[in-house]
This record gives sequence, C-alpha cells and structure tokens, in this order.
Amino acid sequence: MSKTTATYWNPLSAKNKSQWTPVEGLEGVAEELTLAMDTETGDYTRLTRFKPGADTLAFGAKSHTYPEEIIIMEGSLYDAAFDRWLETGDYASRPPGEIHGPFKTETGCVVLEMSYPSQTITDDMDT
Repeated sequence: MSKTTATYWNPLSAKNKSQWTPVEGLEGVAEELTLAMDTETGDYTRLTRFKPGADTLAFGAKSHTYPEEIIIMEGSLYDAAFDRWLETGDYASRPPGEIHGPFKTETGCVVLEMSYPSQTITDDMDT
C-alpha cells in the first residue's frame, strides 16, 4: 500500500485550521496535521506547529527506533539536544535512536516531518 494522498490544498491556510489536532501531552503548546499516512507500514508525513512561547522541557527529549527527516517551514525552534536554533529552511535527517529535544520557540514554528516506522531498527537485528 502507498501513502494516502490529498492533492492541491494548503494546510497552512486559515480555512483549514480545524484540520489541526493537539499533540498528545502538549495540548495548548503544539498541534499537528498528518498530511499522508501509509496504514500498512506506518510511514507518515506530518506538520507540527509549535505555538509562540512553546517549551517542551516538561515533555523531555525523545528518540525513535526509525529514521525521520524534518525541515523548518516557518519560524525558529531551539533543539536542546544540540544546543542549536533551527531556522526556516533548516533540514535534519535523524537516524534511528538519535536524541532530539526538548524544544522551545519564542515566535512559533511549523515543522514538516517525514517519518519511516517501516525502517524500524530493533535490538533483534544485532544478533
């Protein structure tokens, strides 16, 4: 199966505000919008929007067992794991297990994320 598609629409348009949902555990701080999902593999493309003043310190750093790519579409986001501000246009390709976050933003930020759970690395692969 391939990812779902929705052609030619603007997820950042104010008329699509109702499509966004709060990020679980970060209600009032960040919201997300899944753009495409492969229900068979779990691979997905998603936008995450951090509100101005957002700080995920309480949520902590995180990592995944699968690779992901991100690009900052709008605004800036501080990644404490790298002690680095990511600005509009910055791109990262995160390998499985890479620690990132917690995050904060002063002005708000929109991140495009492409995640590949189909490429999950498990401990079983080491044997």
